[in-house]
Amino acid sequence: MYDFHMHTNFSDDSTATMESMVRAGIQKGLKELCFTDHIEFDPPAPYREEVYDPQAYALEIGRLMEKYGSQISIKMGVELGYQSHVVGKMNGFVQSWDFDFILCSLHTVEKLDLHTKAFFEGKSTEESFEAYFKEYYRCATDDVQFSVLGHFDFVKRYLPHDANKIFKDNFDVIEATFKHLIENGKGIEVNTSGFRYGLGHALPTTDFLRLYKGLGGEIITTGSDAHTPDYVANEFQGTYDLLKSVGFKYVTRFEEMQPEFIKI
Repeated sequence: MYDFHMHTNFSDDSTATMESMVRAGIQKGLKELCFTDHIEFDPPAPYREEVYDPQAYALEIGRLMEKYGSQISIKMGVELGYQSHVVGKMNGFVQSWDFDFILCSLHTVEKLDLHTKAFFEGKSTEESFEAYFKEYYRCATDDVQFSVLGHFDFVKRYLPHDANKIFKDNFDVIEATFKHLIENGKGIEVNTSGFRYGLGHALPTTDFLRLYKGLGGEIITTGSDAHTPDYVANEFQGTYDLLKSVGFKYVTRFEEMQPEFIKI
């Protein structure tokens, strides 16, 4: 199994050490993990900008590779928080070091935060989902350097909703986003944090996965979005079974920004 989304004390929202996450990965039978700590430029209040030192990041990963490399493979990644006005800073950061993998995600829309629910104020559920998916299309088609889009329907964590209606109402922009990704050699992740938040499923849900696969999508990573060792590789076996049931034969790992397909 391959966990390509996790956070440590290089992110503001985690106190876990990299070493504790590596030990958890070994204990849970991972073949490989990739650290993807947050980079967030110009976040809305009450958050502060998150920009870690890539040299210190690489040095700690190097130390762990030397110590645990015979038991698990460790890769260096990053999770970029997309906002259109900071694309230059995003690209400048990822060019500052040799990353294996770049995850690009939405945590902010219209300069309003999702987690504090500021983005949803004054909008109906339908309007919120429409604006959110249009922003992900903007992200996918912008001049951003990334490997896959993270937790594509992440917004479901924050709003009560009718999943079938939301998918149908926003089908055109979701389809257009997936087509653009596929045409440009990029992909999506399956993020198992939905289980941690009580949704009972990974993100995105099966309807999104079927659409992506039906359009010819093949690049797909699995990520726990763990912020503590307990959640490394959480619900992965069921997620791999789900991917197989949808028709995926492979998951994807990355090394030096190049995808490699691993048979499930």
